[in-house]
Amino acid sequence: MGLSEFDPAARERVSWNAGRKVGAKRALNHRQIWAIRFFLDQHGRVRDRALFDLAMDSKLRGCDLVKIRISDIVCDRKIRTRVTVVQQKTGRPVQFELMTDARASLLKWLELRGGSLEDFAFPSRTDHAAHISIRQYACLVDEWVTGIGLPGEDDGTHSLRRTKASIIYKATGNLRAVQILLGHTKIESTVRYLGVDVQDALTLAEGTEI
Repeated sequence: MGLSEFDPAARERVSWNAGRKVGAKRALNHRQIWAIRFFLDQHGRVRDRALFDLAMDSKLRGCDLVKIRISDIVCDRKIRTRVTVVQQKTGRPVQFELMTDARASLLKWLELRGGSLEDFAFPSRTDHAAHISIRQYACLVDEWVTGIGLPGEDDGTHSLRRTKASIIYKATGNLRAVQILLGHTKIESTVRYLGVDVQDALTLAEGTEI
Protein backbone atom coordinates (compact mmCIF):
# COMPACT_ATOMS: atom_id res chain seq x y z
CA MET A 1 0.00 0.00 0.00
CA GLY A 2 1.50 3.37 -1.04
CA LEU A 3 2.11 6.33 1.23
CA SER A 4 -0.30 8.50 -0.77
CA GLU A 5 -3.19 6.30 0.37
CA PHE A 6 -2.58 7.51 3.94
CA ASP A 7 -1.80 11.14 3.04
CA PRO A 8 -4.81 13.16 1.79
CA ALA A 9 -2.52 16.03 0.77
CA ALA A 10 -0.46 13.67 -1.40
CA ARG A 11 -3.63 12.46 -3.11
CA GLU A 12 -4.63 16.05 -3.84
CA ARG A 13 -1.28 17.06 -5.30
CA VAL A 14 -1.45 17.28 -9.08
CA SER A 15 1.51 16.67 -11.35
CA TRP A 16 2.79 19.75 -13.22
CA ASN A 17 2.04 18.05 -16.55
CA ALA A 18 -1.37 16.65 -15.67
CA GLY A 19 -3.66 16.88 -18.67
CA ARG A 20 -0.86 18.21 -20.90
CA LYS A 21 0.93 16.55 -23.77
CA VAL A 22 4.60 16.00 -23.01
CA GLY A 23 7.48 14.76 -25.12
CA ALA A 24 8.97 15.92 -28.39
CA LYS A 25 7.13 18.72 -30.15
CA ARG A 26 6.45 18.19 -33.83
CA ALA A 27 8.20 20.18 -36.55
CA LEU A 28 6.24 22.58 -38.74
CA ASN A 29 5.70 21.88 -42.42
CA HIS A 30 6.15 24.36 -45.28
CA ARG A 31 2.47 25.30 -45.38
CA GLN A 32 2.41 26.04 -41.65
CA ILE A 33 5.62 28.09 -41.85
CA TRP A 34 4.16 30.37 -44.49
CA ALA A 35 0.79 30.50 -42.72
CA ILE A 36 2.53 31.87 -39.60
CA ARG A 37 4.47 34.40 -41.68
CA PHE A 38 1.24 35.56 -43.33
CA PHE A 39 -0.49 35.78 -39.94
CA LEU A 40 2.30 37.90 -38.46
CA ASP A 41 2.50 40.19 -41.51
CA GLN A 42 -1.28 40.58 -41.60
CA HIS A 43 -1.28 41.75 -37.98
CA GLY A 44 1.72 44.05 -38.39
CA ARG A 45 3.85 42.11 -35.91
CA VAL A 46 7.22 43.21 -37.24
CA ARG A 47 9.22 42.06 -34.21
CA ASP A 48 7.52 38.68 -34.11
CA ARG A 49 8.08 38.07 -37.82
CA ALA A 50 11.80 38.79 -37.38
CA LEU A 51 11.98 36.55 -34.29
CA PHE A 52 10.14 33.73 -36.07
CA ASP A 53 12.37 33.90 -39.15
CA LEU A 54 15.50 33.98 -36.98
CA ALA A 55 14.26 30.96 -35.02
CA MET A 56 13.62 29.07 -38.27
CA ASP A 57 17.02 29.72 -39.81
CA SER A 58 19.14 29.62 -36.66
CA LYS A 59 17.77 26.34 -35.30
CA LEU A 60 18.84 27.63 -31.87
CA ARG A 61 17.51 26.61 -28.49
CA GLY A 62 15.27 29.25 -26.94
CA CYS A 63 17.89 30.10 -24.29
CA ASP A 64 20.36 31.05 -27.05
CA LEU A 65 17.85 32.70 -29.38
CA VAL A 66 16.57 35.25 -26.86
CA LYS A 67 20.15 36.36 -26.07
CA ILE A 68 21.07 37.28 -29.63
CA ARG A 69 22.60 40.75 -29.74
CA ILE A 70 22.43 43.15 -32.66
CA SER A 71 26.19 42.74 -33.14
CA ASP A 72 25.68 38.98 -33.64
CA ILE A 73 23.57 39.50 -36.74
CA VAL A 74 24.74 42.87 -38.08
CA CYS A 75 28.03 43.79 -39.75
CA ASP A 76 28.70 47.10 -41.55
CA ARG A 77 25.02 48.01 -41.20
CA LYS A 78 23.97 44.89 -43.08
CA ILE A 79 22.41 41.66 -41.86
CA ARG A 80 24.97 38.89 -41.91
CA THR A 81 24.43 35.89 -44.17
CA ARG A 82 26.20 33.62 -41.67
CA VAL A 83 26.21 33.91 -37.90
CA THR A 84 28.19 32.15 -35.17
CA VAL A 85 26.80 31.77 -31.65
CA VAL A 86 28.28 30.03 -28.60
CA GLN A 87 25.66 27.70 -27.18
CA GLN A 88 24.79 28.02 -23.52
CA LYS A 89 24.21 24.28 -23.06
CA THR A 90 27.44 23.00 -24.60
CA GLY A 91 29.73 26.04 -24.54
CA ARG A 92 30.57 25.27 -28.16
CA PRO A 93 30.04 27.53 -31.18
CA VAL A 94 27.45 26.76 -33.82
CA GLN A 95 27.03 28.46 -37.18
CA PHE A 96 23.85 29.14 -39.09
CA GLU A 97 22.78 30.87 -42.27
CA LEU A 98 20.29 33.70 -42.61
CA MET A 99 18.25 33.41 -45.78
CA THR A 100 16.69 36.25 -47.76
CA ASP A 101 13.36 36.31 -45.89
CA ALA A 102 15.05 36.33 -42.49
CA ARG A 103 17.49 39.06 -43.48
CA ALA A 104 14.66 41.23 -44.78
CA SER A 105 12.46 40.81 -41.70
CA LEU A 106 15.38 41.33 -39.31
CA LEU A 107 16.45 44.50 -41.11
CA LYS A 108 12.90 45.84 -40.98
CA TRP A 109 12.67 45.13 -37.24
CA LEU A 110 16.09 46.55 -36.35
CA GLU A 111 15.41 49.75 -38.27
CA LEU A 112 12.22 50.11 -36.23
CA ARG A 113 13.88 49.02 -32.99
CA GLY A 114 17.01 51.20 -33.15
CA GLY A 115 19.65 50.76 -30.47
CA SER A 116 23.38 50.02 -30.45
CA LEU A 117 25.31 46.96 -31.58
CA GLU A 118 25.69 45.66 -28.03
CA ASP A 119 21.95 45.76 -27.33
CA PHE A 120 19.83 42.62 -27.41
CA ALA A 121 18.01 42.24 -30.72
CA PHE A 122 14.76 41.42 -28.92
CA PRO A 123 14.52 43.44 -25.69
CA SER A 124 12.19 42.77 -22.81
CA ARG A 125 9.15 45.01 -22.62
CA THR A 126 9.58 45.46 -18.88
CA ASP A 127 13.34 46.07 -18.90
CA HIS A 128 14.59 47.42 -22.20
CA ALA A 129 18.20 46.65 -21.26
CA ALA A 130 17.38 42.95 -20.87
CA HIS A 131 16.34 40.39 -23.47
CA ILE A 132 12.92 38.80 -23.72
CA SER A 133 12.55 35.83 -21.41
CA ILE A 134 12.30 32.24 -22.56
CA ARG A 135 8.82 32.20 -21.04
CA GLN A 136 7.79 35.20 -23.13
CA TYR A 137 9.25 33.56 -26.23
CA ALA A 138 7.27 30.39 -25.48
CA CYS A 139 4.08 32.44 -25.08
CA LEU A 140 4.71 34.11 -28.42
CA VAL A 141 5.21 30.77 -30.16
CA ASP A 142 1.93 29.60 -28.66
CA GLU A 143 0.20 32.71 -30.05
CA TRP A 144 1.68 32.11 -33.50
CA VAL A 145 0.67 28.47 -33.81
CA THR A 146 -2.80 28.93 -32.35
CA GLY A 147 -3.22 31.99 -34.56
CA ILE A 148 -3.20 29.74 -37.62
CA GLY A 149 -5.46 27.15 -36.03
CA LEU A 150 -2.93 24.65 -34.70
CA PRO A 151 -3.39 23.17 -31.20
CA GLY A 152 -0.87 24.86 -28.92
CA GLU A 153 -0.06 21.67 -27.01
CA ASP A 154 1.36 20.03 -30.15
CA ASP A 155 3.90 22.75 -30.93
CA GLY A 156 6.41 24.77 -28.94
CA THR A 157 9.77 26.50 -29.12
CA HIS A 158 11.49 23.22 -29.97
CA SER A 159 9.14 22.88 -32.95
CA LEU A 160 10.87 25.90 -34.43
CA ARG A 161 14.33 24.55 -33.62
CA ARG A 162 13.46 21.18 -35.12
CA THR A 163 11.69 22.41 -38.29
CA LYS A 164 14.51 23.30 -40.67
CA ALA A 165 16.68 20.47 -39.35
CA SER A 166 13.89 18.00 -40.13
CA ILE A 167 13.38 19.44 -43.62
CA ILE A 168 17.13 19.20 -44.34
CA TYR A 169 17.26 15.62 -43.08
CA LYS A 170 14.26 14.55 -45.17
CA ALA A 171 15.78 16.17 -48.26
CA THR A 172 19.31 14.77 -47.81
CA GLY A 173 19.31 11.95 -45.29
CA ASN A 174 22.55 13.46 -43.98
CA LEU A 175 22.48 13.06 -40.21
CA ARG A 176 26.02 14.34 -39.76
CA ALA A 177 25.17 17.63 -41.47
CA VAL A 178 22.10 18.06 -39.29
CA GLN A 179 24.15 17.25 -36.18
CA ILE A 180 26.54 20.08 -37.04
CA LEU A 181 23.71 22.51 -37.76
CA LEU A 182 21.99 21.74 -34.45
CA GLY A 183 25.25 21.88 -32.52
CA HIS A 184 24.81 18.42 -31.02
CA THR A 185 27.94 16.84 -29.57
CA LYS A 186 26.73 13.27 -30.27
CA ILE A 187 25.04 11.86 -33.37
CA GLU A 188 22.79 9.83 -31.07
CA SER A 189 21.29 13.09 -29.79
CA THR A 190 20.45 14.09 -33.36
CA VAL A 191 18.85 10.71 -34.05
CA ARG A 192 16.63 11.03 -30.98
CA TYR A 193 15.89 14.70 -31.67
CA LEU A 194 14.67 14.06 -35.21
CA GLY A 195 12.85 10.91 -34.21
CA VAL A 196 14.73 8.87 -36.81
CA ASP A 197 13.48 5.31 -36.83
CA VAL A 198 13.74 2.10 -38.84
CA GLN A 199 11.09 3.27 -41.30
CA ASP A 200 13.13 6.39 -42.08
CA ALA A 201 16.21 4.26 -42.71
CA LEU A 202 14.30 1.87 -44.99
CA THR A 203 12.80 4.77 -46.94
CA LEU A 204 16.27 6.22 -47.55
CA ALA A 205 17.60 2.79 -48.54
CA GLU A 206 14.75 2.19 -50.98
CA GLY A 207 15.59 5.42 -52.75
CA THR A 208 19.23 4.42 -53.28
CA GLU A 209 20.12 2.21 -56.24
CA ILE A 210 23.53 0.57 -56.56
